[in-house]
Amino acid sequence: MFAPKTPAASPPRGGAFALGRPGGKHLFPASGGDNASMAKKDKHVSETPATQWLKAHGVAFTEHVYDYVDHGGTAESSRQLGHPEHAVIKTLVMQDEKAEPLIILMHGDKQVSTKNLARAIGTKSVEPCKPEVAQRHTGFQVGGTSPFGVRKAMPVYVEATVLALPGILINGGRRGYLVGIAPAVLSGPLGAKPVSCAI
Repeated sequence: MFAPKTPAASPPRGGAFALGRPGGKHLFPASGGDNASMAKKDKHVSETPATQWLKAHGVAFTEHVYDYVDHGGTAESSRQLGHPEHAVIKTLVMQDEKAEPLIILMHGDKQVSTKNLARAIGTKSVEPCKPEVAQRHTGFQVGGTSPFGVRKAMPVYVEATVLALPGILINGGRRGYLVGIAPAVLSGPLGAKPVSCAI
């Protein structure tokens, strides 16, 4: 079972993200690369509202830096970091028919059925927010949206199968920056409610 610890620093080159699995077995072996990529991965990342939130809640996390590519999404971060896209979780800001915002956390290699999501949360409809609206609600730039430390309190939902993963990578509040955490953080401190709406 995951026990909150003091936030961890980035693992050294050749290390791995090992949260969430008893015995510290490597879940996501570190990817290889040249010296330039090594320097990029070892680069210090200044705090974000998301990492401040994680630290305030005693959540252990690892840092994973990559070169952000416009419209690259989780496929690009997965490719660069050498981790399965299914375990790279995207943070999507949507709204219901009353324009009330909500967040849905989804596997990187899946899409959200807005019809199934609306049914699961008891609303008439759900649709993605426009980028400028999402940024206003969260305080994060599109492409760097994290569910932690958002500007405006809003309901958070998570695809139920995400919670069954041994560990996940999720945006840390900046483009090109993911944090590795145990999925229990989503249903625990964050309070995300599980739903089934993946397609």
